[in-house]
Amino acid sequence: MTSRFDSAAAALQSDLVAVRRELHGAVEVGLDLPETQRIILRELDGLGLEVTRGTALSSVTAVLRGGRPGPVVLLRGDMDGLPIAEASGLDFAATSGAMHACGHDLHMAGLLGAARLLAAHRDELAGSVVFMFQPGEEGQGGARVMIDEGVLDAAGERPVAAYAIHMDSAVPSGQLVAREGAMMASASGLQMVVRGTGGHAAFPHLAIDPVPVAAQLILAVQTFAARRLPATDQAVLSVTTLSSDSEASNILAATVSLGVNIRTLSMATLDTVRTELPALLRGIAEANGCTLDTDFIASYPVTYNDPAETREVLTVLDDIVGPERVTRLEAPYMASEDFSYVLHEVPGTLVFVGAAPEGRPKPLHSDDAIFDDGVLALQATVLAELAWRRLARA
Repeated sequence: MTSRFDSAAAALQSDLVAVRRELHGAVEVGLDLPETQRIILRELDGLGLEVTRGTALSSVTAVLRGGRPGPVVLLRGDMDGLPIAEASGLDFAATSGAMHACGHDLHMAGLLGAARLLAAHRDELAGSVVFMFQPGEEGQGGARVMIDEGVLDAAGERPVAAYAIHMDSAVPSGQLVAREGAMMASASGLQMVVRGTGGHAAFPHLAIDPVPVAAQLILAVQTFAARRLPATDQAVLSVTTLSSDSEASNILAATVSLGVNIRTLSMATLDTVRTELPALLRGIAEANGCTLDTDFIASYPVTYNDPAETREVLTVLDDIVGPERVTRLEAPYMASEDFSYVLHEVPGTLVFVGAAPEGRPKPLHSDDAIFDDGVLALQATVLAELAWRRLARA
């Protein structure tokens, strides 16, 4: 079980670890990542790529032109960290109050490795590869911004396929995970304001208190999926924010604000939630003498792995590491990913790579999450091999 890039990737391993750890310490949050961008540009220098920078964000797009005619494949790595103070105890831990707790530092380093591997074989490459280094994955929709700025047309024509790898600090190191169809959920939000009249806490009968009404709304949200959606249709609805305008213990609130996070695996389910949930909640509020303002906020769509592309990807993964290290996921993850925007435009696959050090599995976004950067050569190999084989079979 081997790849044409195995030995070259192994030779890059120490370099990839070094740049990953540099990126880890230089972590930045959001769409504006000047130091991260500087490191990426430095590492791409000398590879003979066509490199452009984003306008509305600190993205980097690099195009490798193969020596033989062929189509285009896109490979993506996200760049931003999270506003989490790191508590990993690593000697290269970030100290800025932000952290790469979702593995994006490895995503960038592995993509840089794939660029080096493929650039070394450009004369044999049948087509072009777009390397998409993307800020703002953690809620800012950076992929959508890069699409609007033309990343999908960077090589002169649309890619025939797009691939990305996501590290997982809770999965054993070196295990590869994918599935056909929905891979990750959509993410949306519902913001609500319940309006009563407020008053003196000693005389609630003289007021319309929105606080107990908000409690009823919370229960209604938590039971909505179980009673309004089929048991076979996964959806997760969570009340994540709650606040009132009362600033003293003896004042009844006039308004209560709530935020709901919504995760679904199909547009049909999302449409049901978007239509029926606010109507239900307004009815409860009005039955208690309150009014309810709602604002639905659409965010990332379902991350959908194209079935045909993913079957080919799983075959490649089996060839590289052996079937025993490839997990065909039975059910999608209910977290979300803005690579979904790319996969909405281009058929492709998101693959998870286990990066949990032995005995230290931790969930993503944890302040003490640790990623085994020993998997970087594997990540670079997988990305390079996926691009190579897809161009070869075009």
